[in-house]
Amino acid sequence: MDLTKLTQMQKDALREIGNIGAGNAATSMSKLVNRKIDMDVPTVNIVSFDEMMERIGGPESVVVALLFRIQGDAPGTVYFIFSIEEAEALIKEITNNDALRLDVNDELAISVIQEAGNIVTGAYLSALGDFTNITMHPSVPYLSIDMAGAILTVGLLEVSQVADYALIIDAKISSSYQVSQIKGNFLFIPDPDSFSKLFKALGVTNDV
Repeated sequence: MDLTKLTQMQKDALREIGNIGAGNAATSMSKLVNRKIDMDVPTVNIVSFDEMMERIGGPESVVVALLFRIQGDAPGTVYFIFSIEEAEALIKEITNNDALRLDVNDELAISVIQEAGNIVTGAYLSALGDFTNITMHPSVPYLSIDMAGAILTVGLLEVSQVADYALIIDAKISSSYQVSQIKGNFLFIPDPDSFSKLFKALGVTNDV
C-alpha cells in the first residue's frame, strides 16, 4: 500500500477521525481538570520517518515522549511527543500548579503526563474504532526524556524494516488557564497490514 498516494476521500476520513478523537479527548480532559479544555486538530498528514523527525525539531532536540503499543485487530505504535517546555506547560495546565516542573523523580508530574497521553490516545483509538468497528487498545505508556533521534530510532527499528510512513496529527491543547496553546505531536504508526485493514473498513480503498 503506497501511502503517498492517498485519495482525498481517505485523507478526509483520517481528518474526520482525528477531529472526533480530539473532541473526545477534550471532553475527557475537561472532566479531569474540572474546567473547559479545547483541543484543536489543524492537520493530519502521512509523512516519512525522516519528515517526522524534522517535524518534532530534528534528531538532536530533547523531547518528552510517551510510547504506546497498540494491540487488537489493527496493531501499531503510538508516540505522543512534546518539547520539555510544552510538557511542563501541560503539567501546569492540568494541575493548576505553576510550581511543578518535569522531573523523572516527581511521581505527580510523570503521572500527569502519562494520564494526558492515556486520554488522548484512548480518545483517538476510540474514534477510529467507532468508524471502523476494529478493536484497538493501547498498552501502558512508556515515558522517555531524550533526544528525538534516540527515542524514535529505538521504537521504530523493527517497524522501519517493513514500513516507511506514519500518520502524524498536530494536536493543540488550550484552556482559559493558559494564554497560549500547548502543541503536541501525536504519531500513529500502524503495522504494515493495519493501514490496509483500516481503509478497507472505512470503505475507501480505491486507487491506493
